[in-house]
Amino acid sequence: MFNEIEFTCNGNLTRVKIEPHWTLLHLLREGLGFTGTKEGCGSGECGACTVIVDGLAVNACIYLAVEADGKDITTVEGLADADGTLHPLQQSFVDNGGIQCGFCTPGMLMSAKALLDDTPAPDETQIKEALAGNICRCTGYVQIFDSVKAATGESREDIRVVAWKDNDERR
Repeated sequence: MFNEIEFTCNGNLTRVKIEPHWTLLHLLREGLGFTGTKEGCGSGECGACTVIVDGLAVNACIYLAVEADGKDITTVEGLADADGTLHPLQQSFVDNGGIQCGFCTPGMLMSAKALLDDTPAPDETQIKEALAGNICRCTGYVQIFDSVKAATGESREDIRVVAWKDNDERR
């Protein structure tokens, strides 16, 4: 028994037949070939499968594909321009060492993108909270947080300089 659903994925209207038990992760990877969305834990704990659904970061491994009907979905493949130019957030991860093995990177990018779409100038606490559902075993997180902050146009050094000027003492 198949259900037919229709949704927008990375800006393209998509109509597919799915089995009722399929997850969004299965549909994206196996059905549509969007392999940037990774399966890590399969239980919504690691964030490797994070995609954006109607503006919210969701774990595709526990999101039923049938729920995607009528929704707007963005995967990591939808961030870069058609000519291959990286999204500023992706470029920031490259420039600031936010990538090591790369397995968690798509999920981190999607969680960060959802945050920045909602809060264009988040503070460090907001960044940490937005990425709390994403696990990385390589970077130690500092480079990832710095990458998100730099994508807003502000870096740790900018914050230190402002604090130094405001307090008239070096930190």
